[in-house]
Amino acid sequence: MAERLLRANHEVRLFNRTAARAEPLLARGARLFDTPREACQGVEAVVCMLADDVASRALWLGPQGILQSSAVPGAAMIECSTLSHEWVMQLSAAAQARGFRYIDAPVTGLPDAAAAGTLTLLVGAAPADLASARALLEVFSNRIVHFGPAGAGTAYKLLVNMLGAVQIASVAEMLAAAERAGLDLQLVADALGTGQAASPQVVRNAQRIAAAAHDEVIFTPQLRLKDVEYALRLTHRLGLGAPFGALAARLFRELCARGFSHVNESRIIDIARLQPPPS
Repeated sequence: MAERLLRANHEVRLFNRTAARAEPLLARGARLFDTPREACQGVEAVVCMLADDVASRALWLGPQGILQSSAVPGAAMIECSTLSHEWVMQLSAAAQARGFRYIDAPVTGLPDAAAAGTLTLLVGAAPADLASARALLEVFSNRIVHFGPAGAGTAYKLLVNMLGAVQIASVAEMLAAAERAGLDLQLVADALGTGQAASPQVVRNAQRIAAAAHDEVIFTPQLRLKDVEYALRLTHRLGLGAPFGALAARLFRELCARGFSHVNESRIIDIARLQPPPS
């Protein structure tokens, strides 16, 4: 995303908790700073991408955080991370209290989509705030879905990521049973891709499971579990049970407990293979 902004001739000031990861962008004209506060001095927009609430809270509200900077009044504060709904609402209020425009814009799309500028942004923001930032957002996305006010984009992202967890756990369950039935897993995965149960999530993970290709990481069990837990907190606050999501969370939690937090999430097949029949 930062590289896309550089290619579009934006001045890019960077902060990364692991500074070495930002260094390849320096040769392209970006500037790296030691703290978020320094990086955001005098900027017109901030774009963040982080793993979870803990990292986001520290980056925004810490003593050297973004909201301690002297960004331009009315600057767009764009949070692209997948965070809990309650934290996004707190962050939105904090940013607006300091005179900034807040846009929650979690993304969907893999790293190659980010590099190509074809991410989809799931946006929650005031219409005027989104309009003011649209040209910037379109540098690294080709689709912007505006769900409503701040927090609405995050609500959708959490719910759809919970749906994804259910799909991944379900396809693992199906493939574990197919394997026990003596079916060729590659043939099963190929057939799934052309059938009524196909979805991008199902097809991608079925192929990974059939090939036992879990080490090339697209999305980790740890991140999937985090998203589902945030989604369950949201559904519970809304007065709804989410039994399928809760079951998927349990299975991904077990996968992480077995030491597979940082492999590809398709490794959930290992948990599906261990499930005993009901007594």
